[in-house]
Amino acid sequence: MTNTTPLNPLISVIVPCYNHGQFLAEALNSVLQQTYNTWECIVIDNGSTDVTKGVADEFISRDERFKYIYQENKGVSAARNRAIAQSSGKYILPLDADDKIGLTYLEKIVKVLEEDTEVKIVYCDAMLFEELKGKWPLPAFSMKNMLMENLIFCTAGYRRSDFEKTEGYNEKMLTGFEDWDFWLTLLQDGGEVYKIPEVNFYYRIRKESRNGRLSNEQIKSLRKEVYLNHKSLYEKYFDISSALFEWYLSNESFKKAIYTKEDRFEKLFLRIYRKVKSKFYSFI
Repeated sequence: MTNTTPLNPLISVIVPCYNHGQFLAEALNSVLQQTYNTWECIVIDNGSTDVTKGVADEFISRDERFKYIYQENKGVSAARNRAIAQSSGKYILPLDADDKIGLTYLEKIVKVLEEDTEVKIVYCDAMLFEELKGKWPLPAFSMKNMLMENLIFCTAGYRRSDFEKTEGYNEKMLTGFEDWDFWLTLLQDGGEVYKIPEVNFYYRIRKESRNGRLSNEQIKSLRKEVYLNHKSLYEKYFDISSALFEWYLSNESFKKAIYTKEDRFEKLFLRIYRKVKSKFYSFI
């Protein structure tokens, strides 16, 4: 049995897997080798037709801290939500089945979250491997930067108590960006983000990765969805309503364009961010 105490709290590692059985052993080995021992690792098989169950069963036979759940494929958000609902940890760490974590990652996540109640999300420096190799050049975190692009990969630690204040990962976002959407949900009422200043996450880059298959139009649609889901945050940090009002009063052609453009939202969104901050050209 895992020896869970207030000084040694349980962290649940959540591993969704859809036909990534060929990589799963590497991910699970990286959990098994952790310096922090008070963990459980739940593999949520999201309708795989490959060797996923066999790999999971092998690790379960080696260590009772591993668990396995099967469900029909409903997307990664639904998989994470179900596994978290059946987990027991005070803290949560999602881990995709084709990625890996460093030896001390769990230990350092727990330490930060135990020592600072203001911190809601803990992540770290990261390395890329396979198709691309080298350190992942993640921009420095700020809420404004986070609203323009996702700065935190999915394998970051957080409290179960914070997760339970949300509706979980957005199960409607089937094609991507669900982790970005979730981080903004966690941070919408405040809270700090802490980045461990060392590499403890390894992100596999594959030619057929999910985000790599997205078209420009899909990316644009997903970014728009993130904006709509967190409109109040965008208004808070960029004062969008004031910028729009000033722009509206000063530009007659813009007023006409809003009402003649077939896609009114797209026109509005483009003009607002051109006016407010030039970097938002890339946002949409």
